[in-house]
Parts: sequence; C-alpha cells; structure tokens
Amino acid sequence: MEQEWNTYPVLHLDLNAQKYDTPESLYSMLNDALCNWESQYETRPSETTHSLRFQGVIQRAAEKCGQKVVVLIDEYDKPMLQAIGNEPLQTEYRNTLKAFYGVLKSCDKYLRFAMLTGVTKFSKVSVFSDLNNLMDISLSSRFASICGITEQELHQYFKEDIRLLGENQGMSPEDTSRELKQWYDGYHFSDKSEDIYNPFSLLNTFAQRQFGSYWFETGTPTFLVEQLKHCRYDLKRLTQEMAMADSLNGMDSMEENPVPILYQSGYLTIKDFDREFRYYTLGFPNKEVEEGFSKAIRGIEKWSH
Repeated sequence: MEQEWNTYPVLHLDLNAQKYDTPESLYSMLNDALCNWESQYETRPSETTHSLRFQGVIQRAAEKCGQKVVVLIDEYDKPMLQAIGNEPLQTEYRNTLKAFYGVLKSCDKYLRFAMLTGVTKFSKVSVFSDLNNLMDISLSSRFASICGITEQELHQYFKEDIRLLGENQGMSPEDTSRELKQWYDGYHFSDKSEDIYNPFSLLNTFAQRQFGSYWFETGTPTFLVEQLKHCRYDLKRLTQEMAMADSLNGMDSMEENPVPILYQSGYLTIKDFDREFRYYTLGFPNKEVEEGFSKAIRGIEKWSH
C-alpha cells in the first residue's frame, strides 16, 4: 500500500511573508526557516551556509524519520520579483536562491516529493538552471485545474451558496450562475484546459453575497504597476495578444514585453492555441480582470501624461 502522505517529514518554506529590499532580508528569512527545522532535526558546526544547512536538514530528517522528505516552497520567486528594476539586488537574490534550491538535486535520494510555487520563471541564468529533477507543470493539461474551481466543482459544492447569493441579489440560481461565470470564470492554464474560476473572488463573493472585484483590488502587485508605468509596450494590444508557447514560461525584459508576466500572474489567460505554428492567443479571462485592468491602464496613462 502507498505510504500515507502525513507520515513523511515535511519542510515548508513560505517566502511570501517578507519585504525583500536588502540582501539581509532574504538571509534572515532563510535563517529563520533553517533554525526552525534544525530545532527538530539538529545541525552540525560544519554547516556554515544556507545551502549546507538545508542539505543537512533534509538528510537528517530522512534518517531520523525513516522516510523520504517532502519539501514545499511557496512563492519561490518573491525576492526576485520585488527586486525588478534593481539588477544588482536581483542578481544577489538569484545567486543565493540558486545555491539554496540546488540542494534539491544533491539531496534527490532523500526526497519523496518537492513542489515550488511562484509567479514566473526568470529565464536569464535561472535559479533552476542546475536542476534537472523538477518538472514544470505550468502549461501541463494534467494539472490545469489544480489552482482553481471547475464548473462541476462549483455546482457540486457551492449550490447553497449560489442560492443565497441569488436571493440577496434578487436573481434566480440560473442567472446567478451565469453572472458568476461572467465575473470569475475563464482561466485556462493549457491549450486543453477546461474553464477555471478564481477561487479567491468566488469565495469572497459567497461570503459577502455581493459581486465585486475582490482579487483584482487586493492582488495587483506593486512591482507590476510600477513596471507598466515605464513600459514601452502598447498596452491596448493586450485585448487580443499572441505569444509563442516557449515565451509564456519565462521573463526577460518586462519593459519591452510584459505579456509573459501578465499571463503568469493571472491578468491574461489562454483563449486559443494554434498547433501548427505553436502560438497562443491571449486575452482577459473575465469581467473582473478586464474592468480592473482597464482602470489600472487609465491610471497609468494619466500618470504618464
């Protein structure tokens, strides 16, 4: 029988809860996580760097528990995203994280499973350039529905919420469902993906019993707005943009082409795919994003004038 997941030792690192404006901010975050793990799995005096300490923790956790280790890293790229526009600081973060994440390759025999989440992949000297044991599932049809709520799940698990929302809005359940689809559905994470609803907006709509731009109002990263202000790209093209398949997985110069980061962060989604020429047609996923982004663009245009 397959070993139950909850019996594996788990190392969880969340890089989201920090402002990364100096090299020390990243070092302190990694050090805090390592100290917490070392309190459980001990340390050795010879482990004097973050990567050596991480490697030692993984090995001892596997040996102490008699099970391979599960590693979960949330927002792996948060430090580099916050350093966009500051090349020396971004390079510092990239070098630190490249060595740290590189441990996942050297400790492969001690790992049962590793999962890293983030917004984008930095294609210039990527932090993953030395790793070949990770599988990028960003555009995989096998995993296209794991980050949202499908149509079937919506009506299977939220039937009562739809009814209550409709009553509050003076709408029938059928009209409420159509309105939810218009506002929050429409995400596609592969060429064969079914429609995916934004879970954050959907759950907030049910909680407030009111339609609104919940995700867009709270989710627009500061770095994205600041970069778009200085972008030489015609933002009006975003309503019907095309991109080659390979370009959606990386990010070079956002100043020249913001499309990959806008796709990766959820402001654009896949509308169609040309198999012969291997390019995607992109567009806004739904009413919430289109209206919110249009307001943001107007604000940017006003700022630029």
